[in-house]
Amino acid sequence: MAKMNFGGPGRGSGRNQPRAKMPKGGLKTAARLLAMVAKHYKWLLVIVALCIIATSITTLVSSLFTKSLIDDYIQPLTGTSDPDFSPLAVTLLKLAAVLAAGVFCAWLNSRLMITVTQGTMLRLRRKLFSHMESLPVSFFDRRSHGDIMSVYTNDVDSLRQMISQSLPNVFSSTITIVATVSSMAVLSWQLTLITILLTTVMIFTTRWLSSLSSKYFTAQQSNLGALNGYVEEMLTGLKVVKTFNHEEQAVEEFEVLNENLRHAASNANKVSNIVMPINGNLSNLIYVACAVAGAAIALGSIGAAALTVGTLVSFLTLIKNFTQPVSQLSQQVNSVVSAIAGAARVFEIMDQPSEDAGDDQAAMVQLVDAELNDDGTLTECDHRTGVWAWRVPEADGTVRLVRQKGEVDFSHVYFAYIEGKTVLHDVELDTEAGMKVALVGGTGAGKTTITNLINRFYDIQEGQILYDGIDIKRIDRQHLRRSLGMVLQETHLFTGTVYDNISYGKLNATLDDCIAAAKMAHAHDFICRLPYGYFTVLQGDGGNLSQGERQLIAIARAAVADPPTLILDEATSSIDTHTERLIQQGMDSLMQGRSSFVIAHRLSTIRNSNLIVVMDHGRIVEMGTHAELLAARGKYYELYTVSKKEN
Repeated sequence: MAKMNFGGPGRGSGRNQPRAKMPKGGLKTAARLLAMVAKHYKWLLVIVALCIIATSITTLVSSLFTKSLIDDYIQPLTGTSDPDFSPLAVTLLKLAAVLAAGVFCAWLNSRLMITVTQGTMLRLRRKLFSHMESLPVSFFDRRSHGDIMSVYTNDVDSLRQMISQSLPNVFSSTITIVATVSSMAVLSWQLTLITILLTTVMIFTTRWLSSLSSKYFTAQQSNLGALNGYVEEMLTGLKVVKTFNHEEQAVEEFEVLNENLRHAASNANKVSNIVMPINGNLSNLIYVACAVAGAAIALGSIGAAALTVGTLVSFLTLIKNFTQPVSQLSQQVNSVVSAIAGAARVFEIMDQPSEDAGDDQAAMVQLVDAELNDDGTLTECDHRTGVWAWRVPEADGTVRLVRQKGEVDFSHVYFAYIEGKTVLHDVELDTEAGMKVALVGGTGAGKTTITNLINRFYDIQEGQILYDGIDIKRIDRQHLRRSLGMVLQETHLFTGTVYDNISYGKLNATLDDCIAAAKMAHAHDFICRLPYGYFTVLQGDGGNLSQGERQLIAIARAAVADPPTLILDEATSSIDTHTERLIQQGMDSLMQGRSSFVIAHRLSTIRNSNLIVVMDHGRIVEMGTHAELLAARGKYYELYTVSKKEN
């Protein structure tokens, strides 16, 4: 079986992961993330830090109390015939108060971190999504949708875990280690030295074991991504799989990917799964070594300064307080580094320039409603009149109104999606107001590219595009697209009712507006036959509708917007011949009085166009009316003859 590549590296999880390396620029990314958190929650973070310090201190106090309990109370009381337990009771009550304060601080820390974490995630997701909506189409051409979704899910979630768990744990462990080592040094510098030396051995052993399994963890992540990508691909193409009886082959390919994942995961975990037991035994070894050495010192066998029994017991208690945060700290480092890598991917998207980056907004042309005066001049107004105008700011501070007619002119336009691979060559095209302009040609001729440039989904490399005599780069993108109603070749319907999908073209559209638009597109009859009519909920991109019905809703969506100019990209490509004839009259009515750009494989639908533009490999090879081009017997004649035979 040929080796196939299904998706890129994915993200997995495991208790024992290899030691991560700080990504390039990681410290800068971490500082930026912390600054973003502190911007809104500075004082809450201060309170959290104080709570963590207080909790660590109370834990330390409870451990040190063992020394006082044995040396100051138990031993003296056992040597008296009539012991007085009241001082011990008072001390225990004080300890209980300290521990209660520690419990309260731990609870308060947890509650505050929930607020900090969820509030930060709310703002981060909002900012990320808002910025994503402002990015140019070219950005999404370069990034797969699955990769972008991974940023919203895996990377954002890794940030949540870091803010809510990893960072507090790192801070808490650091405070605990410093405080514990200081206390241990005061109790016995000899035992402290033994503890630090053996802990160093534990840390290096952990790093060595983790490095052995790191390559297997990398393979596991890659294979996990491949498996997830394959499952997603099979779900998306399920109908194709069943159509070509590919079920068994799909299962076989899945088995290969599944076995690759099992093999890599097994090898990774063979080593990593022994890290925790080894750490646990090394911790016990430290405890035993200090207990033996401490007993020898206490009995006077080693050194001149003997230890009291209470000091030794208290020190042994502190060992547990020391080794546990050391182990936690080494584990949290992986989570922090992984989250910083995720933050870098989030910030990468947020740092991408938006569509309007570099535009002088004060000088941008806007589309406004206008009234036509008796003398032919225009006056801007705040209500719908059916007359549109471009509001053009001039260099001297004045503003002039230019009537929106829909005249689009291309002047020596060159364009490439990828630098060095030109797809449009010296395009020259002049249109007049109210014209129906048809773009025809074979696949890859550049028809859709022309409409993408009119919408300014992309910017040209050379030449100029004028819209009503105004350079298209001067027109505000939102106002430009507001003037254009577009029906795309690939219909997309959103989860919601039929009414929601039609009114998407005009958010304040009433039900009557949507019904009128649906009637114009000849979609009203089939909508009424749906279970709940216009309030039938569509899901799965309208999967319960036929392709033709989905296309009709898309046409109705463009009609309800009532735009001055129309772009129909293969608008009837998914509609049967009978339905096509039914809607043709409605489409002609919709285009009446509007400039329209129509792309169609069925040349019979554009015979009445005012101008037919024939394209081939990014060049305009012919222009004229249907009759003129047939008489010329050129490229259009060939296309029309083939199309007529197919129909």
